[in-house]
Amino acid sequence: MEGAVQDSDLARMLGEARTIAVVGIKDGERDDAYRVPRYLQDHGYRIVPVNPKLGDILGETAYPGLAHLPQSGPAIDIVNLFRASEHIAGHVDEILGLSPLPRTVWMQLGIEDGASAERLRAAGVEVVQDRCIMVDHRRLMTSNP
Repeated sequence: MEGAVQDSDLARMLGEARTIAVVGIKDGERDDAYRVPRYLQDHGYRIVPVNPKLGDILGETAYPGLAHLPQSGPAIDIVNLFRASEHIAGHVDEILGLSPLPRTVWMQLGIEDGASAERLRAAGVEVVQDRCIMVDHRRLMTSNP
């Protein structure tokens, strides 16, 4: 992964964020794509679930895609991607279609797409690749992990 993100930048991103869209959220309590957003919700973030197979989860309405988010809804600060690397490029147009743009796109551990990251950065969106947002939040933002 090129250009590793510094801890100070990760802490800033997490500290400034209020609303996180989770693309690929799942409803299985043992799935990381459920446990991580639940952890974030438990730590004060508003979760906006994005999965065409779900109606609602974690007390929030799930949307079939980012393009389906209501214009009157909260601005998305972070788009957290739980999608295989080969699917990331397919989400970039939806991400770039959000208004306002999210501050950050965070690809979970094991997920990277250099070309998509470059497109997002060129539009002014910060990108984190191949990192677990929950692990970094525990490490940087809590005194009791």
